[in-house]
Amino acid sequence: MATIGSFKKDEIGFTGVINTLTLTSKVRFIRNDSESDKGPSHRLFAGKTEIGAAWAKTSKEGRSYLSAKLDDPSFSAAIYATLIEDTDISGNYALIWSRRTAE
Repeated sequence: MATIGSFKKDEIGFTGVINTLTLTSKVRFIRNDSESDKGPSHRLFAGKTEIGAAWAKTSKEGRSYLSAKLDDPSFSAAIYATLIEDTDISGNYALIWSRRTAE
């Protein structure tokens, strides 16, 4: 697992930066008022460009988190990550990425 972003909660979702070896971008998780239970709870934007979506989930331990999928034509494949609250610093959130393995 690797932390690829840091975010703060705000009035419309989360604002922060994704930083990897090949990508540095300001990103916003904006709440999505979906009429479908299966629709994403948030849309992800870099500037005006939508780069992904996230779904609200709850861990087995009862912690809330967002399961995100980011994609862009420059990516070789979609990136799956988890936005979780930092247990050490209240109000800070980390975007955690881990490579998916074949099932």
